[in-house]
Amino acid sequence: MLAKLNIDKFLLSIVAVVLAAIVWPTPGMSGGFLHVEWVASYGISIVFFLYGLTLAPEKMRAGLVKWKVHIVVQVATFGLFPLVVLALIKIFGSYFPPEVSLGFFYLAALPGTVSSSVAMTSLARGNVPVAIFNATLSAFLGVFLTPILMAWYMKTTGHALPLEAVITKIVLLVLLPTALGQIAHRWLAEWARANSSWLKLVDRGVILAIVYNSFCDSIHEGVWSAHDLSLLIFMVIGCTGLFFLIYGLMKIPTGLLGFNREDTIACIFCSSKKSLATGIPLSKVMFGATPALGLIIAPLMLFHFFQLVIVSVIANRYAQEPLAAEA
Repeated sequence: MLAKLNIDKFLLSIVAVVLAAIVWPTPGMSGGFLHVEWVASYGISIVFFLYGLTLAPEKMRAGLVKWKVHIVVQVATFGLFPLVVLALIKIFGSYFPPEVSLGFFYLAALPGTVSSSVAMTSLARGNVPVAIFNATLSAFLGVFLTPILMAWYMKTTGHALPLEAVITKIVLLVLLPTALGQIAHRWLAEWARANSSWLKLVDRGVILAIVYNSFCDSIHEGVWSAHDLSLLIFMVIGCTGLFFLIYGLMKIPTGLLGFNREDTIACIFCSSKKSLATGIPLSKVMFGATPALGLIIAPLMLFHFFQLVIVSVIANRYAQEPLAAEA
C-alpha cells in the first residue's frame, strides 16, 4: 500500500517516533528506562563507519572532471544557502524563537544529501557521476565547514560554541569512523552490498533514536509547551519557501555558465538539498544534550520531508521530458 502511494517508510518512522515522544516522553528521555541516549551517543560512529564502508571511490573519480559544476554546487551549499537563510532570519526572525532560528541556520550550514540527490538525479536523467561526486565531497567538507559556520553564527547571536572541542569530537566520532569504513571498503564492499538492507536499518535506527531522544528531552523539559501550532505552520512555510528560493536561484549560475541539461539537473538537485542523515547525528555532537535540541532539529526534519516530496515531483517531470536527441 505504501509503495503504491510512494510514501517513504523512513519519513513515516520519523513521524511515529515524534508522536511517541509527545504521547509518552519518559521512556526515551535521557536517563529514561530505555536509555535511548546511549544509542544516540555511541551510534553516531556506526552511522559514519557505514557511510565510509558503502562509499565507492571509483564512482567519485568518474565525476571528477566537471570542475565548474563542483565549484558551483559547493559554493551554493556552504555559501549561498547560509547567506540566504541569514537574510531571511533578519527579515522573518521575529516569528521564530531563537532555537528555531538557530535550527534554520544549522540546516543551511549542513552538507547536501548523498543517496536522495543521486537517486533523484538518476530519475531525472541527469549526470549521476557528477551528483555522486558532489554529494560525497559535500559530506566530507561539511565535517569541518558546518561547525565553523555554526561557531560563527552562534558567536554573532551571543552564544558560545567550543569550536576546538567540537572539531575534536567530530574527528573522533565522524571523520575517523568514515576513514575506517573507507579502508574496510577494500575488503568488505561485497559483503556490504549483499547486506545493504539491514545495514540501512542500522543506519536509520540510530537516526530515529537521536530524533526520539531529542524530542523526549524537549517535551519533558517543557520546551515545546511555550509554543502553539502557529510555530509549526511558520516552520512549514519557511522550509518550503526556502527550498523553492534556493532551487530558483541555482538556475541563474547554471544558465550563465551554459551547463547542459544533465549537469544542470545534478547541480540544482545537489545544491538545493540538505542531509538529514548527516545533520541529525552531527547535531548530537555539536549541541550535546540541550533540552532545546528538538526545536533546533525541527527545521531540518521538515525541510527533509518537503525536499523529498517536491524533488520527486520535479524529477518525474524531468524524466518525462524528451531528450534533445529524441526530439
